[in-house]
Amino acid sequence: MTNQSHDPSTTPVTSPSPVTVLGLGAMGKALAGAFLKAGHPTTVWNRTPGKGDELVAAGATRTATAADAVRASEVVIVCLYDYDVSQAVLGPIAPELKGRALVNLTSDTPERSREAAAWAAEHGIAYLDGAILVPVTVIGTADALLFHSGPKSVYDRHASTLKALGGNTVYLGEDHGLAAVYDNALLDFFWTSMAGLVHAFALAGADGVKGADLAPYLSALLSIFPPIVESMGGEVDSGDYPGDQAPLVTEAVNVDHVIHASAHRGLDVGALGGIKAVLDRAIAKGHGADGWTATIEAVRAP
Repeated sequence: MTNQSHDPSTTPVTSPSPVTVLGLGAMGKALAGAFLKAGHPTTVWNRTPGKGDELVAAGATRTATAADAVRASEVVIVCLYDYDVSQAVLGPIAPELKGRALVNLTSDTPERSREAAAWAAEHGIAYLDGAILVPVTVIGTADALLFHSGPKSVYDRHASTLKALGGNTVYLGEDHGLAAVYDNALLDFFWTSMAGLVHAFALAGADGVKGADLAPYLSALLSIFPPIVESMGGEVDSGDYPGDQAPLVTEAVNVDHVIHASAHRGLDVGALGGIKAVLDRAIAKGHGADGWTATIEAVRAP
């Protein structure tokens, strides 16, 4: 038997794939910058001329038209204001996109994602829908979370390129709407939490408590959320909402206290009123002895 040694010089070296980025807002510039940093030949275009000077200085090629930018790469990333804008840009250049992979990282609804996928299929465009869950400063790092949905064959073919945008790049499934579903759900939690945070500062501040003094205790409160999230996720799936420790009838009284204290101080109680209304509907449906997760029965469509 002959021992064969491996000569590294004979191993094919795969060069990073060329990428086109359409849209040079703050996020689009961050995406293009991440591709450049990862060694991908990057072509950029923006609806408003003049943007992207720093990208050009870093090695990107800027084109005068979206069609010219698309012709430069097999993978085309679009990141614009919404799907009305992205469709206005992509519609006229559909023939140029045919046979290429189009990855839409524009935020919108699952319905718009599926409509865009149907349009892409009609024009022979390999289409992935995506969502970005981090601010521009995190793009290109190991912590950057991005979701993708659509044909797995398309994702697998371009996964190494897409992972230049973030170390936590996740493929969700064939349904093009899934990235938007996850995006909307996570943003739902984020924005309602941010609203609660601001309201808590306002409530304490009305009695002279400084935000900096309250902040450490709000931060400590966050430590209980991971196990709560996991537990409630299981309860939602099972339809079992144990309330032996904190039944809804008790929680409704606690929410009432916060509403009364807030109203007495002249604060807006719209969000809290909405929470109380959901609680009341859940209790009216017979869930008074159940836990907080049971309010999902008052949130869901009948």
